[in-house]
This record gives sequence, structure tokens and C-alpha cells, in this order.
Amino acid sequence: MTEVADWAAELESMFARVAGRFARADLRWRMRDYVRGLLGRATRKNGWQLAEWAGHRTPDGFQRLLNSSVWDADALLDDVRAYVGERLGPDGVLIIDDTGFIKKGTTSAGVGRQYTGTSGKIDNCQIGVFAAYATGSGRALVDRELYLPKAWTSDRERCRAAKIPDARGFATKGELARDIVRRCLAAGLPATWVTADEAYGQDWNFRRLLEQHGLAYVVAVPKSQQIKSLAGIWRIDELTDEAPGDAWQRLSCGDGAKGPRIYDWAGAKLPANIIFDPDPPTHHRWVMARRSLSDPEDVAYHLAYAPVGVEIAELARVAGSRWAIEECFQAAKNECGLDEYEVRRYIGWYRHITLAMLAHAVLAALAAQTGAEARGAAETDQLSSRSPWQRSGGSWTLFCPTREATAIPLPMH
Repeated sequence: MTEVADWAAELESMFARVAGRFARADLRWRMRDYVRGLLGRATRKNGWQLAEWAGHRTPDGFQRLLNSSVWDADALLDDVRAYVGERLGPDGVLIIDDTGFIKKGTTSAGVGRQYTGTSGKIDNCQIGVFAAYATGSGRALVDRELYLPKAWTSDRERCRAAKIPDARGFATKGELARDIVRRCLAAGLPATWVTADEAYGQDWNFRRLLEQHGLAYVVAVPKSQQIKSLAGIWRIDELTDEAPGDAWQRLSCGDGAKGPRIYDWAGAKLPANIIFDPDPPTHHRWVMARRSLSDPEDVAYHLAYAPVGVEIAELARVAGSRWAIEECFQAAKNECGLDEYEVRRYIGWYRHITLAMLAHAVLAALAAQTGAEARGAAETDQLSSRSPWQRSGGSWTLFCPTREATAIPLPMH
């Protein structure tokens, strides 16, 4: 009974926080019923079942809440983001990724034949770009954008039918991700790191935006990622292939469902870029490789930008935190109906997704209170020519033969 009371109190606390976003009392009560339904035991979180769970005769009220009522989903998202930052604490990791929503038909905003990791193939779906915030206490979704393919943005009549604003033009997923980062920074989300998969990590503009705002990052990149300087051009896999045996360390990148996720890691600092970096530099750029213990041919690659003094064990921990957003997607879809909406209009998508994120944030806050999501620090097992890999103190640095090699911007770093 104590747990039930705590759950109810936390939910009421969130409702009180966001009540001012709904000008009319009937809208506030409808929003409360909708969120309670998303957190409830309905088999599916569609309009009819949510209405039945809430005791409504029809889903009309919920449809008006999502499609035609006057309230601002972006303002509500500001409250969700602030709530997550308070409940999960500072010094977290902002994680960028996208997920698919499998849909039938052609009229839902942004729907089309496109690849989605949700099904692992090209499917008829909508794609949302999301951000999650993760700390040792838990993780929760904090931002979202609907990706609109060119087939949509080039057809203004189709956009108007789905109530997509005329001002909304085509934007790549990378551009949407940069907008999300800017909003999270402007809102004061207390993140100190950013991570993302290679779809975003290989985007130089994304990495440069983070550097300009002083945000450290560890991002995945493809093996073909180029590292350029006047000293030469290398693919990242070629550089890491030259790593000496004792450059590899066996490290945990966090706990998984079956315990610590252990890999072999090698990382080296890149030369400073005197165009972009202060003297002395406040951050170092790194190249990193992560090798599977069971299959040494399975190697993943990362670029990092970290404060001076940070070691590879911390970079491995941040890289491993990227999986937290997948856990957010799974929990928000399974427990909060993130993907079980029936709206077709642009505004309806944003409103449902934001309310589902609110519901998931409450679950994350409750888990943080009970300590169910607490994580310990990563365990570290230390291992003991003219290769570009040179030892410097307790870490490795990529050797650059002349200072002039760093006198130009290195856009591929």
C-alpha cells in the first residue's frame, strides 16, 4: 500500500507541474485520464480502450485532446524535460537515436516506405528522432521530432491535409538531432556528455555543434570514417589496426541484462587542432575501437571529445550508455503506449508522443526513488617502429610528425 501511495503521489506531483499548460479544467482532467490510461492495464493503448479504461462512453474526448484542443505540446515537453533533470540528477548523458512506428496507409503525417530498426527492414512507417537523458539513477526520453521524407515536404497539398505547417520544410535526421541538442541545452538539461550511433556520429556538423557548446561526446562512426591531417589521411579502422597489443584494455561499458558488458577497448588521443582549440586545450579528441571478446573480427569504432584528464575507461562507460535509449523505447512502447496511437495529423503525433513521454518519465522517477535503476561504476581490468600509436603518460596518442599538421581545421575528426 505504501508503494501504491508513493506511485499516486508522484503522478499527482507531475500533474500539478503541468496543469498550467491546459487553460480549461476539462482539458486538464482529460489529460489526466489519458496519461493514467497510458499507465494502466489496457491491452492496447488505442482510443477506444483508453476511453473504456477511463470510464468514457466514446473516445471523442481523447481525440479532441490530441487533434483540436488548444494547448502547447512543446511547452508541456519543457516541463517533462525539467522534471527528468530534477529526478534523475545532474552530470548525465544525452543520447540521440531514432525509432520507427509501423503504420498502414499513406495519410499519417510523415508515413512512407523507409528503413527502420524497429523491424530491421524497409517498412511503411513513421520515424521519430528522440533524445534520452541517462544517469546512474535511470533514464527517460526528453525530446522528439517527427522526420518528414522529401516525398512529403515536396507535396504541400499532402502536408496541408495532415495539418503539417507550411513553415516545416525538409530536414535531415541529423539536422533534427542538432535542433534537439540546442533545445536541451537552452532548457538547462544538466547533461555533460552526448552519445549517438554512427548515423549521427559520422556527421561532422553534429560533432562540431557539441564542441562549440563545450559538450563532451563519444559517438559511433563507420569503419570507413576518415581521419585527416597534413601528415596523412587514414580510415579509422586502419588506424586502430595498428594499435599495439598493450594498447588494448578489457573494460566494462556498463551492466546489461546478463551482467557487465565486457569488451576489449583501444583508444588514442588525436593531435590538437590549433584553429578550433585553445592553448592549452581543455579537451582532447580521441579515436577508439571496441572489440568483441567472442568474435575478434567484430569491431566497432568511435570518435570522442573529452575533457583533459579523462581516461578510456570513462569513455567506454559513456559509449555503453547509448543502449539506455533503446531501453527507453522498449519501456515507453510496452508500458506507456508510445507507438499505439491512432492519430494521423502532425499535431496529434506530437501531442500523443509527448503525453507518453510524460507517463514514461513518471515511471523513471519512481524507479530512481527506489534505486531500482542504480548502477555502479564500470570495472576496469588493466593490461599491461614508427607506428602512429605512441605512449604518452598513462594513455596513447596518435603521433603527428610536425606541428604544422594541426594548423588547419580537421573537419573529418
